[in-house]
Amino acid sequence: MEAEPWHTRGPVATARLRRLMVFLSPAVAGATMMAAVGLGLGLPHWEDSLPKVGLTYDPTTAATTLAAIAGGMITLSGFVITAVTLVIQTVQSMSPRLIGVIGHFRRSLTVVGLVTGTAVYALVVLAQIRPDETPRLSVTLAVALVVIDTAVLLRSLTGLRQFVTGGGLARAVGELMSASIDATLPLGGTAPGSDAPANWPDGGVPLVRTGRPGIVQGVDERRLVRIAAAEEARVTLVVGPGDYAGAGSVLGYVHGPAGAPVPEGRRLRRMASCVRVDPVRSLDQDPSYGLRLLVDIAIRALSPAVNDPTTAVQALDQIEEALVRLAARPLGVSLVTDDGGTPRLRRSAPVWPGLVSLALDEILHYGASSLQVVRRLRVLLDVVAEAAPPHRRTPLVERVALVDRCARAFRDPLLIAVAEGTDRQGLGGAPAS
Repeated sequence: MEAEPWHTRGPVATARLRRLMVFLSPAVAGATMMAAVGLGLGLPHWEDSLPKVGLTYDPTTAATTLAAIAGGMITLSGFVITAVTLVIQTVQSMSPRLIGVIGHFRRSLTVVGLVTGTAVYALVVLAQIRPDETPRLSVTLAVALVVIDTAVLLRSLTGLRQFVTGGGLARAVGELMSASIDATLPLGGTAPGSDAPANWPDGGVPLVRTGRPGIVQGVDERRLVRIAAAEEARVTLVVGPGDYAGAGSVLGYVHGPAGAPVPEGRRLRRMASCVRVDPVRSLDQDPSYGLRLLVDIAIRALSPAVNDPTTAVQALDQIEEALVRLAARPLGVSLVTDDGGTPRLRRSAPVWPGLVSLALDEILHYGASSLQVVRRLRVLLDVVAEAAPPHRRTPLVERVALVDRCARAFRDPLLIAVAEGTDRQGLGGAPAS
């Protein structure tokens, strides 16, 4: 089996928008309620200088309407929280790690903020009603907010319903994986030459983790390469996404230019800060973790307690898509270059045999007695082998042989004949004649 060749490429951009969304949803919820208070206090007074528009209410009817809206929205916010909690419990039963990667649950905080903000707005406006005058525009806005809340809530519940199923979770992870692969393992790159391993220096000054322990989530390659280029240094990272980094752990080594001192002190800390460490693992720069999640969904569906091979097939659909994407990507050791084309950073990506093993071996083990899974795996291996370059086909050929052995393990000749067929849809049934 050939080793993955080294390759050079430019630095990849760090996915900052997804990280921002982690903090944005609670902030939007809080800002919505603050805006509701301000609008409820100010709008009734501004109406004196605005045209008389809106629904016609007498003060008593307006007060009753606002009270009903406030009470209904408070009840509805409790319903939303309960529904989200139930969905989270259902997802956790499939795999607790899925909660951390599915952003829909964080977006549900925005829905709660909108509904609660409407209730707060109605209560504040209610306090502004005077016996001799009704703030028509303010009451009309409260009614309009109820309509908006209803539309947003229905859309949110529709999305949550899709996540309750294993197939919906597999599709969500597959979408995130596609983005992760495209951002982390760009197509292209060039071979650096046969002398690159010999010319890359060993040893150097260690980059030490000084913050709290956690899981490496990613590397800000552009910033790290820029710092290294300014110091005329080269950096070798010995950790990658998914590795645990404790306080004092060595993240990598810095090599200065020949005959010159290596960076020290603050500059080393700046380089170390380019390695992002968080308590919870993420698949932003970690396609292997996405495969792990898909495998978790599949093998749980194949457990005797669940016995749901169709969900396992839906996970295999996403695994096939991921392996097809990965088959054409440069894997193994990457030399990341600066703007002048000089290699400044060495880091490693997962190797192809390990990715194939991670994606398929446990499913083959637990799904060996499932006709659906065996036949769908045969199609998957054919599709991935067609997309893979010749030097990456050996692990696939080995799995094809394993699928053949699984098919022959059925005792009845008819079941053997069925298992030796293919089923792209993974629905089961005898092969077409």
